[in-house]
Amino acid sequence: MKELFSLEQMTHYLRERSCFFNHHLKLVPLQSPALNDIPLIDNSHYWHGSHDLAQWPVLTGPVDDAMFFKTGGTTSKGKLAVYTHGEWQALVQPFGKSLSCQLNNGDRVANLFFTGDLSAGFLFIHEALNHVDVSISEFPFTGNSDLQGLNTAIIEHRINVLAGIPAQLMKFAAHLATSGQVLRGVDTLLYGGESVFPGQLATFAKVFPNARVASIGYASVDAGLIGATSRDCELGEHRTFDDHTLLEIVDEQTGQVINECQRVGLLVVTNKSRRLMPILRYPVGDRACWLEPAGTPKRKFALRGRSALSQRVRVGMISLVIDEIHAMIQQMAGSEQWQLRIEQVEEIDHLSVNWVSEHDASTAAEISQALYQAFVAKHPFITLLTEDGQLIFQVKPCDVASISLHPRSGKQLRVLDLRVYGAAPELTA
Repeated sequence: MKELFSLEQMTHYLRERSCFFNHHLKLVPLQSPALNDIPLIDNSHYWHGSHDLAQWPVLTGPVDDAMFFKTGGTTSKGKLAVYTHGEWQALVQPFGKSLSCQLNNGDRVANLFFTGDLSAGFLFIHEALNHVDVSISEFPFTGNSDLQGLNTAIIEHRINVLAGIPAQLMKFAAHLATSGQVLRGVDTLLYGGESVFPGQLATFAKVFPNARVASIGYASVDAGLIGATSRDCELGEHRTFDDHTLLEIVDEQTGQVINECQRVGLLVVTNKSRRLMPILRYPVGDRACWLEPAGTPKRKFALRGRSALSQRVRVGMISLVIDEIHAMIQQMAGSEQWQLRIEQVEEIDHLSVNWVSEHDASTAAEISQALYQAFVAKHPFITLLTEDGQLIFQVKPCDVASISLHPRSGKQLRVLDLRVYGAAPELTA
């Protein structure tokens, strides 16, 4: 296992090796720093210059012994995240150990995550499955498998566990429902990469009547380990990786650390093993709340949607980068005011890009159509999900009054995520 570092060891190392962190830590005590002594990372500053890894000031050394992955998966230009081989193992090993609780000896697992174009999903799950503590068999189909062929193989090989992103599992479920097929032998659906919402459970139950649905765990290419899976977690719930990460929930406006339960804030992660591309008080883009008191080992938390300040938003198989959307709207529509609105109605994702127009109605409609085509060209999964009946995508002009603002700060919210992530009451700071 890769060595884990204390906060003092990490900050000392980063001061010496990283130009970015040398500046970022300039007001942090040299001896015995506390986590909240360290400023939160500004993601746009962190990633600035990352297109040239040889010059990227975040890195602590040359990239000579590393694995490269694209942060936006296969649906976006993305940014490159780098791990040394040792750091990669420090990611997949504990993730696999945590996944053991969701599997049983003799399970036969279909890996339906996506591969190719520097996407980490399939490879990450494949390697994590090599570190589970139970005896299983893996069938590495990938997310590109022919659905009818997949159905035949599941029956033929007595596969009982399906692991994939929710959109792909929903697509397979829709295929089975359309053809009148039911897979009673599947007893577990493990999802990752996006949330599963309560309404989707009914669709799964129709074609997988004996299957329980659970998270495979929570990690991201850029931030690494975030949340572990456990049998007592409901949809959207995870537990902390106490030995490997420091997880915080902070107020989005004030940066105040939140310790009480049910109060929603920004999820922030510090990784104890990554030093080539350090992750130190890094906002992951999700909002969350604690479900157990401070001091609880492997403390449980629940996801509560994407942050309005998030740099990237996932909807099904689509990964949208906020900076790219802004540049596109700015260039094509000449507008600085816009908002991404996400809802889910009767198991269908509704994604709309609302932009403030000062043009006449005819010109605004033409611009919206051009923006629509530009989004589809950049994110081909929009067409696929639309054709599969899983997505309604719109680009619409609007007036200023239609753009939602933060209720306390009055700041414009780039992302308005209205999907229902859980039944727990949501309290804001």
